[in-house]
Amino acid sequence: MLVLLAGSPGTGKSYLLNLLKTRFPDLFALTPDEIKECYAESLGFDSLAEKAQIEKQYVWPFYYQALGLYMSLGKRLVVSEYPFSEKQKPLLNFLAQSYGYDCLTIRLTASFETLWERRFLRDRADDRHLSFIMERYHYGDVLEDRQAATNHITKEAFRQIITDRRYNDFQLGSLSKSMWKSTSKWIIAH
Repeated sequence: MLVLLAGSPGTGKSYLLNLLKTRFPDLFALTPDEIKECYAESLGFDSLAEKAQIEKQYVWPFYYQALGLYMSLGKRLVVSEYPFSEKQKPLLNFLAQSYGYDCLTIRLTASFETLWERRFLRDRADDRHLSFIMERYHYGDVLEDRQAATNHITKEAFRQIITDRRYNDFQLGSLSKSMWKSTSKWIIAH
């Protein structure tokens, strides 16, 4: 089974993945953001254009290769979380069909105001990897005041990305929709 935790940034995909890891310790998890961090650490970048090129040339090929490896080895449960869009769907579908995996998409949603509040706070948290909030990053860089990051997204740009990429429409295989009712409760609808 390939489980895709999908939805806009800030919906709780990473949190849910950690819950699933606790419940299913034998699952194999793979997230593009972890791979992005690794490449930022090893290669660094001096501009957003260079960062985008690294993601295109290294991050996504590595992600699909690793996902294919897990599947070729017959791992029973593979889980990935990302704000998936139609852009990733063809290759994910190809891998699932090639290795005989059923797909389940768990699409998480929340109101835009909730998403914006979470994104705003996350980008200013001390544990947020600098490569996500800086226009330039190299291993060892530090930033004491996260407010001073050079690549903070605006509320309007965040709304536009969510709309343009249609994160709330992504589905591969069966669909389960989940929404945060509050900070401690999930509402799940099939």
